Amino acid sequence: MAGRGLKVRDDLDPAALRRFARREPDRRAALRALAIARVLEGAGRAEAARLVGRERQSLCDAVRRHNAEGLAGLHDRPRAGPPEKLSRTQQEDLRAWVPRGPDPKVDGISSCRLLDIAAHLRDLWGVTHTLSALSKLLRRIGLSWREARPAHPKGDAEARELYERPRVGARGRRRRASGQGGAAVV
Repeated sequence: MAGRGLKVRDDLDPAALRRFARREPDRRAALRALAIARVLEGAGRAEAARLVGRERQSLCDAVRRHNAEGLAGLHDRPRAGPPEKLSRTQQEDLRAWVPRGPDPKVDGISSCRLLDIAAHLRDLWGVTHTLSALSKLLRRIGLSWREARPAHPKGDAEARELYERPRVGARGRRRRASGQGGAAVV
């Protein structure tokens, strides 16, 4: 069937395209289906595109993809994005290095901040990352960014327990440590 010169495959009627649009979680694909349903009902390309907030050319492109691929052609194609700066082996080396942490004698630092990891990558492989891109890279390779509370290497754990503040509950009372007195509520 055609809507004023625009040829559309007619294996699905407008009602089927509207059902697809109602069930489809991808909003852009649903709008394309609604526009094509409108064309099948006889509307012009400009009118059908305007009803779903698109241009005539984008509707024409959607019709071509729908004619070639069916309903799957209404979805956006994945975009490539920029290429990775680190190879898979470099990412695995970084994934092993970060939890191990830097060696103060070799690396000159005692903790890993994003700035330190970025400097390490720059020195080791000549690759520069912004801090936000580095944070995303760490998440992508399975590392979450949580900085541990520092503890002095010569610190005494028993002495530290004496000076820790007791935890206070919601109503201002001191909470008991788990396993100390009181009945358990099951």
